[in-house]
Amino acid sequence: MTARPYVLLSAAMSVDGYLDDTSSERLLLSNAEDFDRVDQVRAESDAILIGANTVRRDNPRLLVNSDERRAQRVADGKPAYPLKVTVTRTGDLASDLKFWHHGGDKLVVTVDSAVERVRATLGHLADVVSVGPDLDWGLVLGELGRRGVKRLMVEGGGTIHTQLMAQNLADEVHLAVAPLLVGQADAPKFMNAADYPGGSTSRMRLLEARAIGDVVLLRYAPKERG
Repeated sequence: MTARPYVLLSAAMSVDGYLDDTSSERLLLSNAEDFDRVDQVRAESDAILIGANTVRRDNPRLLVNSDERRAQRVADGKPAYPLKVTVTRTGDLASDLKFWHHGGDKLVVTVDSAVERVRATLGHLADVVSVGPDLDWGLVLGELGRRGVKRLMVEGGGTIHTQLMAQNLADEVHLAVAPLLVGQADAPKFMNAADYPGGSTSRMRLLEARAIGDVVLLRYAPKERG
């Protein structure tokens, strides 16, 4: 059986738990030093995954920005950039998004009903694979494992963070808490309502708490609950 990758969830949120506000411009929650930390985590990963909604909303390039870190990856026998992965049930992905036109290899994981639509839209821009009639996260991780992904960094959005945590598939969480309050009910949150393992009294093990300028990094081990 192919080993699933180590799954690391990474997010920056406001003190009141939001990933963004409702404006048309992306809310920058981290500071320069923390963005550099995230770049290092990306460089240490075999693949970076975000949901299709995040691809559409944020239109990110999702790169390792440091020349030195990319060079080190190549020296270690890896591609300059980690594999970029998105998941979609609907296949609603435009071909002009930045995600497809920067960095190295791209992969779309989808379902049977959408796979031909995605292939027709993206053509040669990405490899496209279906995991069956529904988006089963165990099958998604199995597919990535078969492709040699040992360490997977998941950068959102909140729906994907919630699903992976609720299914007890996240091995580690990196949460950067910014000294901001969003206070908008319609803004995206880090986590949504779900039936989480162990319920509301189950405490995750804290791996690290560190100030990075005015941001606080919290690292947790979700599977180590007491």
